[in-house]
Amino acid sequence: MSGLIGRKIGMTSLFDENGKNIPCTVIEAGPCVVTQVRTKEVDGYNALQLGFDDKKAKSSNKALDGHFKKAGATAKKKVVEFQGFEENFKLGDSLTVSFFTEGEFVDVSGVSKGKGFQGVVKLHGFAGVGQATHGQHNRLRAPGSVGAASYPARVFKGMRMAGRMGGDNVKVQNLRVLKVVPEKNLLVVKGAVPGHKNAFVTIQK
Repeated sequence: MSGLIGRKIGMTSLFDENGKNIPCTVIEAGPCVVTQVRTKEVDGYNALQLGFDDKKAKSSNKALDGHFKKAGATAKKKVVEFQGFEENFKLGDSLTVSFFTEGEFVDVSGVSKGKGFQGVVKLHGFAGVGQATHGQHNRLRAPGSVGAASYPARVFKGMRMAGRMGGDNVKVQNLRVLKVVPEKNLLVVKGAVPGHKNAFVTIQK
Protein backbone atom coordinates (compact mmCIF):
# COMPACT_ATOMS: atom_id res chain seq x y z
CA MET A 1 0.00 0.00 0.00
CA SER A 2 1.30 3.45 -0.88
CA GLY A 3 1.58 6.09 1.81
CA LEU A 4 3.74 8.53 3.76
CA ILE A 5 5.59 8.73 7.07
CA GLY A 6 4.32 11.25 9.59
CA ARG A 7 4.46 12.45 13.16
CA LYS A 8 1.50 12.53 15.53
CA ILE A 9 1.00 16.11 16.72
CA GLY A 10 -1.99 15.59 19.00
CA MET A 11 -5.76 15.47 19.14
CA THR A 12 -8.41 18.14 18.67
CA SER A 13 -12.01 18.29 17.42
CA LEU A 14 -13.87 19.77 14.47
CA PHE A 15 -17.53 20.55 13.83
CA ASP A 16 -19.15 19.08 10.73
CA GLU A 17 -21.85 20.71 8.60
CA ASN A 18 -24.54 19.40 10.97
CA GLY A 19 -22.88 20.92 14.03
CA LYS A 20 -21.68 17.57 15.37
CA ASN A 21 -18.38 17.61 17.25
CA ILE A 22 -15.91 15.11 15.71
CA PRO A 23 -12.76 14.04 17.58
CA CYS A 24 -9.75 13.99 15.28
CA THR A 25 -5.97 13.63 15.23
CA VAL A 26 -3.51 16.06 13.65
CA ILE A 27 -0.56 14.43 11.87
CA GLU A 28 2.45 16.12 10.30
CA ALA A 29 2.71 14.06 7.12
CA GLY A 30 5.88 14.58 5.10
CA PRO A 31 7.66 15.93 3.26
CA CYS A 32 9.22 12.50 2.65
CA VAL A 33 12.25 11.97 0.43
CA VAL A 34 12.66 8.93 -1.82
CA THR A 35 15.90 7.44 -0.45
CA GLN A 36 15.85 4.19 -2.45
CA VAL A 37 13.93 2.71 -5.36
CA ARG A 38 13.38 -1.06 -5.27
CA THR A 39 12.83 -2.72 -8.64
CA LYS A 40 11.66 -6.14 -9.75
CA GLU A 41 14.83 -6.74 -11.75
CA VAL A 42 17.28 -5.99 -8.91
CA ASP A 43 15.37 -6.64 -5.68
CA GLY A 44 12.59 -8.98 -6.78
CA TYR A 45 9.82 -6.52 -5.95
CA ASN A 46 8.80 -2.92 -6.60
CA ALA A 47 8.81 -0.47 -3.70
CA LEU A 48 9.91 2.97 -2.58
CA GLN A 49 11.96 3.63 0.53
CA LEU A 50 10.97 6.96 2.08
CA GLY A 51 12.86 8.97 4.69
CA PHE A 52 11.32 11.48 7.09
CA ASP A 53 12.61 14.02 9.63
CA ASP A 54 16.22 15.18 9.56
CA LYS A 55 18.69 13.59 11.94
CA LYS A 56 21.69 15.36 13.47
CA ALA A 57 24.95 14.58 11.68
CA LYS A 58 26.59 13.35 14.88
CA SER A 59 23.77 10.79 15.32
CA SER A 60 24.42 9.19 11.94
CA ASN A 61 27.26 7.00 10.65
CA LYS A 62 29.20 6.91 7.38
CA ALA A 63 27.19 4.01 5.95
CA LEU A 64 23.90 5.86 6.42
CA ASP A 65 25.40 9.16 5.24
CA GLY A 66 26.49 7.46 2.01
CA HIS A 67 23.07 5.88 1.55
CA PHE A 68 21.22 9.18 1.90
CA LYS A 69 23.84 11.07 -0.12
CA LYS A 70 22.87 9.03 -3.20
CA ALA A 71 19.41 10.59 -2.93
CA GLY A 72 20.87 14.04 -2.33
CA ALA A 73 19.33 14.13 1.14
CA THR A 74 20.53 14.50 4.70
CA ALA A 75 20.32 11.63 7.21
CA LYS A 76 16.76 10.80 8.24
CA LYS A 77 15.36 9.59 11.57
CA LYS A 78 12.66 7.34 10.14
CA VAL A 79 12.88 5.16 7.02
CA VAL A 80 9.98 3.01 5.76
CA GLU A 81 9.30 1.07 2.55
CA PHE A 82 5.98 1.42 0.74
CA GLN A 83 4.59 -0.52 -2.20
CA GLY A 84 1.81 0.18 -4.65
CA PHE A 85 2.70 3.66 -5.89
CA GLU A 86 1.02 4.31 -9.24
CA GLU A 87 3.45 7.07 -10.28
CA ASN A 88 7.10 6.43 -11.07
CA PHE A 89 9.15 8.39 -8.55
CA LYS A 90 12.89 8.83 -8.84
CA LEU A 91 15.64 8.91 -6.24
CA GLY A 92 15.57 12.20 -4.37
CA ASP A 93 11.94 13.08 -5.18
CA SER A 94 9.90 14.63 -2.39
CA LEU A 95 6.36 13.54 -1.46
CA THR A 96 4.17 15.95 0.47
CA VAL A 97 0.84 15.81 2.27
CA SER A 98 -0.83 16.74 -1.05
CA PHE A 99 -0.54 13.00 -1.78
CA PHE A 100 -3.79 12.68 0.23
CA THR A 101 -7.19 14.19 -0.55
CA GLU A 102 -10.00 15.18 1.78
CA GLY A 103 -12.72 12.59 2.18
CA GLU A 104 -10.64 9.50 1.41
CA PHE A 105 -9.93 6.76 3.94
CA VAL A 106 -6.48 5.83 5.26
CA ASP A 107 -4.87 3.30 7.61
CA VAL A 108 -2.55 4.64 10.31
CA SER A 109 0.09 2.43 11.98
CA GLY A 110 2.22 3.20 15.01
CA VAL A 111 3.53 1.93 18.33
CA SER A 112 0.97 2.23 21.13
CA LYS A 113 1.78 4.00 24.38
CA GLY A 114 3.75 1.88 26.83
CA LYS A 115 1.92 1.55 30.15
CA GLY A 116 4.39 -0.67 32.03
CA PHE A 117 3.47 -3.67 34.18
CA GLN A 118 -0.30 -3.79 34.75
CA GLY A 119 -2.70 -6.08 36.55
CA VAL A 120 -5.43 -8.21 35.04
CA VAL A 121 -8.21 -5.66 35.59
CA LYS A 122 -6.51 -2.99 33.47
CA LEU A 123 -4.75 -5.34 31.05
CA HIS A 124 -7.52 -7.86 30.30
CA GLY A 125 -10.66 -6.20 31.65
CA PHE A 126 -11.23 -8.61 34.54
CA ALA A 127 -13.96 -7.44 36.91
CA GLY A 128 -12.17 -8.25 40.17
CA VAL A 129 -14.11 -9.71 43.09
CA GLY A 130 -15.05 -6.34 44.54
CA GLN A 131 -16.44 -6.49 48.07
CA ALA A 132 -19.18 -8.85 47.04
CA THR A 133 -18.66 -11.97 49.18
CA HIS A 134 -16.93 -13.61 52.11
CA GLY A 135 -15.47 -10.56 53.74
CA GLN A 136 -13.04 -9.61 50.97
CA HIS A 137 -11.02 -6.56 51.86
CA ASN A 138 -7.73 -6.62 49.94
CA ARG A 139 -8.55 -8.75 46.89
CA LEU A 140 -10.45 -6.15 44.86
CA ARG A 141 -8.34 -6.46 41.69
CA ALA A 142 -6.89 -9.94 42.11
CA PRO A 143 -6.88 -12.41 39.19
CA GLY A 144 -8.50 -15.25 41.14
CA SER A 145 -7.76 -18.92 40.53
CA VAL A 146 -5.33 -19.68 37.71
CA GLY A 147 -5.04 -23.48 37.85
CA ALA A 148 -6.98 -26.64 38.68
CA ALA A 149 -6.25 -29.28 41.34
CA SER A 150 -4.00 -32.35 41.19
CA TYR A 151 -5.02 -32.72 37.56
CA PRO A 152 -3.66 -31.20 35.39
CA ALA A 153 -1.34 -29.91 38.14
CA ARG A 154 -0.17 -27.04 35.96
CA VAL A 155 -1.34 -23.74 34.54
CA PHE A 156 -2.50 -23.92 30.93
CA LYS A 157 -0.63 -21.93 28.31
CA GLY A 158 -2.34 -18.70 27.34
CA MET A 159 -3.73 -18.00 30.82
CA ARG A 160 -4.35 -14.28 31.05
CA MET A 161 -2.24 -12.83 33.82
CA ALA A 162 -0.64 -9.54 34.77
CA GLY A 163 2.18 -8.31 32.54
CA ARG A 164 3.61 -5.59 30.37
CA MET A 165 1.00 -3.47 28.62
CA GLY A 166 1.35 -1.29 25.53
CA GLY A 167 4.32 -0.77 23.25
CA ASP A 168 2.72 -2.88 20.50
CA ASN A 169 2.50 -2.26 16.77
CA VAL A 170 -1.09 -1.15 16.16
CA LYS A 171 -2.89 -0.34 12.92
CA VAL A 172 -6.14 1.65 12.91
CA GLN A 173 -8.00 1.19 9.65
CA ASN A 174 -10.44 3.29 7.62
CA LEU A 175 -9.91 6.71 9.19
CA ARG A 176 -11.48 9.46 7.10
CA VAL A 177 -9.30 12.40 6.08
CA LEU A 178 -11.13 15.49 7.29
CA LYS A 179 -8.69 18.18 6.23
CA VAL A 180 -5.40 18.60 4.37
CA VAL A 181 -3.26 21.67 5.10
CA PRO A 182 -0.50 21.69 2.42
CA GLU A 183 1.26 24.86 3.59
CA LYS A 184 1.96 23.30 7.00
CA ASN A 185 2.17 19.63 5.90
CA LEU A 186 -0.71 18.75 8.22
CA LEU A 187 -3.24 15.96 7.85
CA VAL A 188 -6.36 15.83 10.03
CA VAL A 189 -7.99 12.40 10.34
CA LYS A 190 -11.12 11.36 12.19
CA GLY A 191 -10.61 9.45 15.44
CA ALA A 192 -7.53 8.43 17.41
CA VAL A 193 -4.25 6.94 16.18
CA PRO A 194 -1.73 4.89 18.20
CA GLY A 195 1.30 6.44 19.89
CA HIS A 196 2.27 9.32 22.12
CA LYS A 197 2.63 12.91 20.95
CA ASN A 198 5.50 13.34 18.45
CA ALA A 199 5.53 9.58 17.78
CA PHE A 200 6.25 8.43 14.22
CA VAL A 201 3.32 6.92 12.32
CA THR A 202 2.81 5.59 8.81
CA ILE A 203 -0.24 6.65 6.82
CA GLN A 204 -1.32 4.24 4.08
CA LYS A 205 -3.96 4.56 1.40
